[in-house]
Amino acid sequence: MEFLNSAVEKNTTFVQSAYFIISGFIGIPNIRYYFVFLCFIYIFSVVGNSLVMIVIILDRMLRSPKYIAVFNLALTDLLSSCALVPKVLDISLFNHYYISYNNCLTFMFFCFTLISMQAFNLVVLSFDRVMAIMYPLHYQMRVSHKVILSLIAFFFLLAITLTLIAVGLLTRLSFCKSVIIQSYYCDHGPMYRLGCNDVTPNYMIGFLAIILVLGLPLAFIVGSYCCIGYSLSKISTFRERVKAFKTCTGHLSLVAIYFLPVIFAYVFWPVIHPNARIINLSMTSVMPPMLNPIIYVLQTQEIKESLRRLLKARVQAKLEVFRLKPL
Repeated sequence: MEFLNSAVEKNTTFVQSAYFIISGFIGIPNIRYYFVFLCFIYIFSVVGNSLVMIVIILDRMLRSPKYIAVFNLALTDLLSSCALVPKVLDISLFNHYYISYNNCLTFMFFCFTLISMQAFNLVVLSFDRVMAIMYPLHYQMRVSHKVILSLIAFFFLLAITLTLIAVGLLTRLSFCKSVIIQSYYCDHGPMYRLGCNDVTPNYMIGFLAIILVLGLPLAFIVGSYCCIGYSLSKISTFRERVKAFKTCTGHLSLVAIYFLPVIFAYVFWPVIHPNARIINLSMTSVMPPMLNPIIYVLQTQEIKESLRRLLKARVQAKLEVFRLKPL
């Protein structure tokens, strides 16, 4: 209540803007080529993640807890691409820079929730890997379908709660000066900085979100791989160590793709040109959903074998129909 009444306490006229202007890509040279690139990324993301989900649904051998987490990762990637890329293209490619107040907050809610879930999905997969390598004999008991589904549900609830609080706190801000958002979508940071009244609560929830969505997941993943490395050091033969570590390469690739660009953007934020910063941040949002299914198809033996089985069954079914078809 204290936060909600801060504008009144400071005798500031409350102004709720009817719209905002998304200006992130305005003025960047040759930006239309980047929009074409975004279109291809979006198509590959939708096709790739849909393919991974279809394979997991069709193949009963991929109904293990690990592949529930992989399915959720593909679903989150698909939804995040559908929530972000079409709207960004609509804003920038067709010059629809104006977005209404309510639509902007809704856009932010879905983007932030799904992007947060991408990080949390990596935590779930990290938990699965550390249990599989440290406790191989008890893996089936420790990592059940119920455990994985409970983790996914908890992280979805956490992501939704964090985003709702962040969006809710924006509604107490008075936008009496500028309505131009210096980003490629309705970004929380550039948006709350436009407020004329006290933005401390918004800063605090933004800082908390960075810790909960980026800091703690990355710390857990790093700690998990320290434990994995310790367990692998106890394995007697080098070949067995390599074999066990290969089961983690796909997950490690996903972690690097998600976290390294974000870390780069935050570390070099003051020295990066604003245009390069916006391009980099947009790439960190759209590239992981495209690359994740490619990595899992190429580096996960079970999915590659499942694809072969499904394609073989499909070809055999067509040959059987052709054979039985009367001449």
